[in-house]
Parts: sequence; C-alpha cells; structure tokens
Amino acid sequence: MSGPDDIARILAGEHASGRARRYGLWLAAAVLAIVAAFAYFYLRSGASSSAPQYATEEVRRGDLVVTVSATGKLQPTNQVDVGSELSGTLAEVLVDDNDRVAKGQVLARLDVAKLQDQVVKSRAALAAAQAQLQQMRATEAEARANLARLRQVAELSGGKVPSKAEMETAEASVARAVANAASARASIAQATATLKSDETNLTKASIRSPINGVVLARKVEPGQTVAASLQAPVLFTIAEDLAQMTLEVDVDEADVGAVREGQRATFNVDAYPNRRYPSRVSRVGFGSQLKENVVSYLTVLTVDNVDLSLRPGMTGTAEIITAERQDVLLVPNAALRFSPAAAGAAKKSGGGILGAMLPRPPRQASRPATKAAAGGDAQRVWVLRDGQPAALAVSVGASDGRMTEVTGGEVREGTQVITEMLSTPK
Repeated sequence: MSGPDDIARILAGEHASGRARRYGLWLAAAVLAIVAAFAYFYLRSGASSSAPQYATEEVRRGDLVVTVSATGKLQPTNQVDVGSELSGTLAEVLVDDNDRVAKGQVLARLDVAKLQDQVVKSRAALAAAQAQLQQMRATEAEARANLARLRQVAELSGGKVPSKAEMETAEASVARAVANAASARASIAQATATLKSDETNLTKASIRSPINGVVLARKVEPGQTVAASLQAPVLFTIAEDLAQMTLEVDVDEADVGAVREGQRATFNVDAYPNRRYPSRVSRVGFGSQLKENVVSYLTVLTVDNVDLSLRPGMTGTAEIITAERQDVLLVPNAALRFSPAAAGAAKKSGGGILGAMLPRPPRQASRPATKAAAGGDAQRVWVLRDGQPAALAVSVGASDGRMTEVTGGEVREGTQVITEMLSTPK
C-alpha cells in the first residue's frame, strides 16, 4: 500500500508533465509561425525578382565645363643668374636673400688692389708712348730741315754740292723719322686701349644688378675666392618681378589637342589648398618631352601674384578649361555606356562565388564615353517603357567625364534614362 509520500510524488509528476506538454505546444506554434513568415517573404521576393530592376537618372539642363588637369612648377617671368667675369677675392657682399634691388645697384665688390695697380701701369705706358711720339716728331722735323738745307745748297751750287749720296741719305732719314712717328702714334693707341680695358676691369670688380627685382639666392660670402677662368661663376639669382609669374605644366599627349593659347585656367598650391588662382594659357609647346616613359608637352600659364603669396618653385595643379557650355541638355555618361544585354551578362557572370572565380569578358562600356567626349557622334540611351528597356537615339557633344552634352535626338529634359541594372530575373 502506498503511503502519503508516494501519492504526493505521483501528483507532482503528473503536474510537471502537463506543464511540459503546454510548453511544447507553444514552441511548435512559434516555429510554424516563423516558417510561414519566411515562406511568405521568400515567395514575395521570388515574385518581385521575376522582373529585372533598373537604376535611372534624369536628363537635365545645366552648365558643362570640360577641363584638362596638369601639374607643374611656378617660375618668375624673368630670372637672371648674376656672376663675375673676373677672378679674385670678394671684399664685401652688400645684399642678402629676399632683398629688393634696383638695376645698376652694387651687389658685391672684389678686392681691387691688383686692378688699380694695373690701371696705374697702363697709364704710365700711355704716357711713355706719348713722350716717344714727341721725340719721333722732333726727329722728323730735324730730318726734314736737313733735307731742305741740302736742297737749297744744291740749287745755289748748280748741282755740284752736295753729292747724290748725301741727298739720298737725307731723304732716307726723313722717311725713317716719319715711320717712327707713325709707330709712336700706334703705340699710343695701343696703350690707350690697354688703359681702357684695365679701367673696365676695375669697374667690373663692382658686381651690379642687371635688372630690378628680388634676390632669390645668395651663393657667396665675403673673403670667398672667385675663379672665372673657364666660366662665370653664379653669385646671385635675381627674379625680375614676382608680381607676374608663370606656371609651367606638363600636359599629357592625350589632352594637348584640346589646349589652346588664351584659354582660362585655375590652379592651387599645397600652401593654400582652399584657394584657386586664376591664370591663362600663354604658350603650348610643340616640342615633346619624355618623363618616366610618359610623353607630355610643356604649357605655360601666366599668373598674377600681386599679393606675393606665390613663390618660385611651388608645385601647382592646374585645371585648364577647354570647353564651356551654358544651359545645355545633359545626360549621364553611365546612360551612354549602358546596354541591357551587357548589363545582364555582367550580372549573371558576377553572381556567387563561382562567378567571382570565373574570368569576365572584356568590357566595352567605355567606348560610348570616348565618342561622347569627341563630340558630334550618334549614340543611344535606354528608357523604361512598360517595364522594358527601349532605345532612344541621341547626338552627343562635349563631356566632362561624368555628364555629356546632348546636341540632338529623342530625349528631352526630364527623361529618365537607365544607368544600371540592379537585378536580373531568376
């Protein structure tokens, strides 16, 4: 016979098993609800994926600016390296970096002791040549007087005296005196030229500025020896006018055909990244240059630098405006590249892990953009009609790489053109 304790245990077990059954029923109901929700959303997504989805963008009116990018260095309009034609020791240097100088201003002086001695020597040589000339002139006068006296005696004696030999000797003496006087005059000219040359060298010992400008670099110090035997050493570098500068940029060979003299441009430098400086193309070089296997053409832009914020040697990144269109119809370049067949193939080949591993066919979507940039070519865009893509012919003009000018065709402002396929039917 069971006791009271056994009866209590049996009743507790029945109660626990009933509660477990209720929990099981609730859990089964929750699982069925979740499965039903997943099935509903799966079937709905399957129905929606039966039709491809496309991204579209509106054709609009606006301004189009086509630019060419190039990088280069800022340079002064006129930069002069000042040197010395003479060798010697620098006695003093009178200017430093950033000093403003005027044309003819003395920048430095050489030690002139030897040059002054040379000038004194040349003056003495000139004085000696002049004295020699006076002596030769006196000798010439004496010879002429002697010849005149002999001719008078011969005339009075009826030709008996002097003898023929004496007359010839007197005539020869006159000729020698005339030649000696001419030689003395030549010596004077030579001594005069030597003196002028030495005086010029003495003047050149003071090194002067050839232009008005600013000293960019001082490369010498007092006491330094200057050797100008082979070529003139550079002592100073002077920029003429930093208020007017040039930006020399390298334009790529693919872009140089669109760049012309007189085109407007803007550029910025690292020192002022938020400031755009206006400029204008002044020269496009015909000669090519090869840098790191890249062919480019030197293009010069004129720059106003009235506030002197720009400095020689700064790197400038320029945007040259090659074409401007005002209030034109614009279509996205992505719409010109889009093709339903190519987009579907790309979606299918790119799906899943297997698609990522398989090689993709060559892309040819960039061709329409290239033609659009050339201008005046016939292209086509796609629009949605009853949920299906339909082609529209367009004529295109200039392009800035993102938007292209529409010059004619079937599209109008507000037309929604397809730019991308978002999904494909399963």
